[in-house]
Amino acid sequence: MIKIIETKDGSHSLLNETLNETYHSTHGAIQESLHIFIQNGIAFFVNKNNGEDVTIFEVGFGTGLNALLALKFATENKIKINYHSIETFPIDATVVCQLNYPDLISFPDSKDWFQKIHSGAWGESAAINAFFSIKKTKQSIHEIKLPVETFEIIFFDAFAPAKQPDMWEFPVLEKVTQALKPSGVLVTYCAKGQLKRDLKSLGLEVETLPGPPGKREMVRGLKHSK
Repeated sequence: MIKIIETKDGSHSLLNETLNETYHSTHGAIQESLHIFIQNGIAFFVNKNNGEDVTIFEVGFGTGLNALLALKFATENKIKINYHSIETFPIDATVVCQLNYPDLISFPDSKDWFQKIHSGAWGESAAINAFFSIKKTKQSIHEIKLPVETFEIIFFDAFAPAKQPDMWEFPVLEKVTQALKPSGVLVTYCAKGQLKRDLKSLGLEVETLPGPPGKREMVRGLKHSK
């Protein structure tokens, strides 16, 4: 059962009542996504690589908030983003229509673009505008086959390890890091010691960074060029 909730920055999130787990921080969904995935993910990579266009792979499409914020960044900075995301249980269109992200993330056509992000057919690539295309796949991280060294950025946004431990197991982390290009970046809200040890053993340089409001830390992993 899915329930819409309001987080402390006024933006919506969803509560999975079966898992008793929210899709975002209750301290603020938008500010969490901005801090972790946009500022410490996309902006960091683009600044480090002098404005290079990027291909992103997201584990956990969820509400589409990260995709909308990535679209906004791409459009405002005129950076082309090719966005791939997977989700095992897509949310219903009636829920999507009630989410307030387009109202709070105000930029031209935000409502239309948010609907296009969600209404596009699963398994097919769709160009939302000149700077952003998205392909959503209805598969789990365990099922999907990822091409090696394909993505510049990985958003690892699965439910917490305490709720879905199988999403954070070593073979999963190995699969996504192998899909990361040299000089690529992996970002996640999780900062558990085991995650950091696993990422280091997979060859990433692991940075423990300040987290968004309400969370002390987050993690960014860097894959060095060969």
